Amino acid sequence: MSTPSSSGPASPSGPSSSGPASRASSSGGTAASSPTPSSLVTPRLLLRPWTEAELRAVCSGDRLPGWAPDFPAEGDQVIAGFLAGQPAARGEWGHRQVTERDGGLVVGSIGLFWPPSAGSLEIGYGVVASRRGRGYATEATAALAAHGLRAPGVHTVTAQVETANPASVRVLEKAGMLLVSSADGVARYALGTG
Repeated sequence: MSTPSSSGPASPSGPSSSGPASRASSSGGTAASSPTPSSLVTPRLLLRPWTEAELRAVCSGDRLPGWAPDFPAEGDQVIAGFLAGQPAARGEWGHRQVTERDGGLVVGSIGLFWPPSAGSLEIGYGVVASRRGRGYATEATAALAAHGLRAPGVHTVTAQVETANPASVRVLEKAGMLLVSSADGVARYALGTG
């Protein structure tokens, strides 16, 4: 998820995207370690917090009902391992699963890497191969980046992507992020006011 791959994940480096998502529930928290992170609702997706059971299942290689046949992908496994040891990364401004509203299948994961650095948060995402090409990564990235820009002290959301991954580059551009630099095969994108 935080490492770009062919039309898979991109790691942060870009300002927020287009229209904000609505909240399915509100935690009122302002830190990543908020006890009850909200879910974000987009036209086709629900971006919801990971549960302990889901993290355990991914880390142990078990399958749960309600997952796309190819979930979790390698990036999801890396993120689940990271989240299992970092509860603060699962808070209001942290990581979520990408779930189709129509049918409820988990099809990927997305997250902001908390805490911010100099007012900037990095975003990373990944959608399983069977659900790519539907605009899900763009929709989820736009919603979570807009949400991240509402975090206290945050003025920019960023993402990094390998330039050899044109699908992921398009995700960031369609999500409203602007190219800020490119060197050594890695492009940095940003969205925000900073």
